Amino acid sequence: MAHEDPISRTTGGTAPGRRAMLRGSLAASAALSLPALAGAAPSQALSGRPEAKWGVQAGDVTASSGLIWVRADRRARMQVETSATESFRRARTWRGPVVGPDTDFTGVTPLRGLPAGEQVFYRVTLADPDDPRRTGKPLHGSFRTAPGRRQSVRFLWSGDLAGQGWGINPDRGGYTIFEEMRRLDPDFFLNSGDTIYADSPIAEKVALPDGGVWRNVTTEEKAKVAETLAEFRGNFRYNLLDSNLRRFQAQVPSVVQWDDHEVLNNWYPGEILDDDRYKVKDVDTLAARSLRAFSEYHPLTTLPAKDEQGRVYRVVHHGPLLDVFVLDMRTYRNANSPGRQEHDPQGILGETQLKWLKKALSRSRAVWKVIAADMPLGLAVPDGKTDFEGVAQSDPGAPLGRELQLAELLRHIKRERITGTVWFTTDVHYTSAQHYDPSRAAFKDFEPFWEFVSGPLNAGGFPALKLDGTFGPSQPFVKAPEKANTPPSEGGQYFGQVDIDGGSGELTVRLREQGGEVLYTKVLQPGRTGQ
Repeated sequence: MAHEDPISRTTGGTAPGRRAMLRGSLAASAALSLPALAGAAPSQALSGRPEAKWGVQAGDVTASSGLIWVRADRRARMQVETSATESFRRARTWRGPVVGPDTDFTGVTPLRGLPAGEQVFYRVTLADPDDPRRTGKPLHGSFRTAPGRRQSVRFLWSGDLAGQGWGINPDRGGYTIFEEMRRLDPDFFLNSGDTIYADSPIAEKVALPDGGVWRNVTTEEKAKVAETLAEFRGNFRYNLLDSNLRRFQAQVPSVVQWDDHEVLNNWYPGEILDDDRYKVKDVDTLAARSLRAFSEYHPLTTLPAKDEQGRVYRVVHHGPLLDVFVLDMRTYRNANSPGRQEHDPQGILGETQLKWLKKALSRSRAVWKVIAADMPLGLAVPDGKTDFEGVAQSDPGAPLGRELQLAELLRHIKRERITGTVWFTTDVHYTSAQHYDPSRAAFKDFEPFWEFVSGPLNAGGFPALKLDGTFGPSQPFVKAPEKANTPPSEGGQYFGQVDIDGGSGELTVRLREQGGEVLYTKVLQPGRTGQ
């Protein structure tokens, strides 16, 4: 997110230390079902059978495959069983890896040859690798595989979790928005980035504007900005203290991408920090450590846990109606700047990723091509007084800077006659809908399209940003707070819902606010442009 983070930039030495770890959570620990030893290294666990206290999750599920994730409290062999029934009759067994300290005791087991369009029940068992008879209690989960034919699809999207110091609040029951989303029974959740806030320490208490106090569950790793691999791992582990999130992830598979706060606010490759909170000033070093932890704590097909140079961008096929193109607008970008370059081949995606995206879109035969961007296109997201963080840069004229790369992509989509492209994003901590049309634009060589914004999940809200007129956006809907860093206790927590009808192929977008209200609805017709 491009806004300055008030808490993360000023917390300094006020965050709790080792003795304060988990202070403030004890009164509600039963309700939140916090894993024991949450902030401790698994090597400190008591003797006994292996346990998986951080839940299970599935990721990148297709019509025939998926990934299952778990974290153990010590070295253990991961085993997965799958079945068409909850009774696990005729279960199939998948032998997983031995998890250990090299991956922070996390592991992923790939599942292949699954039936299309079916509910799959799974359970994960951890066994002592030296004595397979010593096993822990199985953890259960389920997911639906993508359909092999035209069947209705539902997915949700959002992002921005535990930002600006607003963490797991036991007084509010934790991250209750995940329980609200779980009840909608989506086929998957598109997590659009800022899955953690590595640069936002979580203090024990935060003063609220109305004079009240926001209480946080805290851990040692969240007491300062993340710099070491252990601290980045602890940031990802922090969110798994929440029982709502663990329950959600056991039922709803994810498609995950990253944005800036997995490392730090507004970062770009090659950046050298001028921030007294950091001893490590080289952002590339921080990003490599974060990417490793990110790959360990999320099941992604393109990111083996040991591959620090792996890629986040990929396409996830979800049956004949839907392909999801997951972008990485962080790893390959150039430095943030005023964005007035007349030649900019690197842009925000890098040349290699742009070539991949153009080719992948051309090859797609799905009715809908969802482009999951971790930053919005036409919102001018500032980085300081003169630079810009995203694609737009407040100049409504012909494309310049990173806009040149977007213009190239939009031109390709038009000339290849690629239909059904819709953009989904988060990052800005409010919700809105933008329609881009060449009749209103300075650059006209593209077909009209929609972009939808949602989030945050549990973070501060921020005022709406200005539109950049280069690609002719209009904004039929926006809801944003008037003040920066509005706390979640004042509302303003958002997620989006997308339903694709298996018969008509219509795609319906609903922008929702926590509490159940649908704020805005848009129905798009398949195979058309200019809607």
